[in-house]
Amino acid sequence: MHHYYRIVREKLVPFSFRKTFPIFRTLRYVPEESKDKVISDEDVLGTLLKVFQALFINDFNKQSDILTVLPEPVKSKYQDLLSVQHQRVKHLEYSHEEQNTFKPEEILYKTLGFSVARATSSLISAGKGVFVTKGLVPKGAVVSMYPGTVYQKYEPIFFQSIGNPFIFRCLDGVLIDGNDKGISKVVYRSCNGRDRLGPLKMSDSTWLTSEIHNPLAVGQYVNNCSNDRAANVCYQEFDVPAVFPIELKQYLPNIDYSNDKQSPLRCVVLVALRDIKQGEELFSNYYTIVS
Repeated sequence: MHHYYRIVREKLVPFSFRKTFPIFRTLRYVPEESKDKVISDEDVLGTLLKVFQALFINDFNKQSDILTVLPEPVKSKYQDLLSVQHQRVKHLEYSHEEQNTFKPEEILYKTLGFSVARATSSLISAGKGVFVTKGLVPKGAVVSMYPGTVYQKYEPIFFQSIGNPFIFRCLDGVLIDGNDKGISKVVYRSCNGRDRLGPLKMSDSTWLTSEIHNPLAVGQYVNNCSNDRAANVCYQEFDVPAVFPIELKQYLPNIDYSNDKQSPLRCVVLVALRDIKQGEELFSNYYTIVS
């Protein structure tokens, strides 16, 4: 029987310290025959499209600029969906009737049957955490996303990494900076503005604020498990496919540091390892990430 090891997470250490102290890497032991993904990429994609589409329709009266650049079949699809949802006539965006809108967390609950939000962690001195605020998270559900700027392993991140506890390292060395303050915040906003195509936003920057448009984009605040708090979610890598609808990219809470990269955008989602009830805090294991 053959086995292999994977580098899972490493602490970012300033270069000056590397000459004196070795960097210890934590290895995750994975049997070769095991199925690495908790859920399939198709299931992850399906969940994101379902939530993002519901958010888009809920905010339909603010999407007029985007609708003007979409192909007619795509525009008609959303008009039909909106008509069914609100029992109104087609081409509703031309109506003066006010549309009923819901908060993003309400859309998440209506779409997936649960909602999550940041709050003070139940762990002492752990700062913020993420809780199930309503409903039930079923085992295998995508419960949140890890937002931030995506860096390839050869791209500069030294200054952003100083004193930054929100840098996540993927199995292949790709880094995601989920810090919503300081230099990290400035870098993300800059990249977000750079990649915009007219009215089309290629990513969501509202996770940097208190008014989050994508209610899943709170994964960077999920705390690590402890001896008496077992992990109930795990990290899973997901590369956004080329067929991802351009009008829904405005809800993706990740963006590449460089805009000349040809590979797909890397995202990381958190998947429930068991049913998680209302009021429970989410806990991960920093050393279990799957790709």
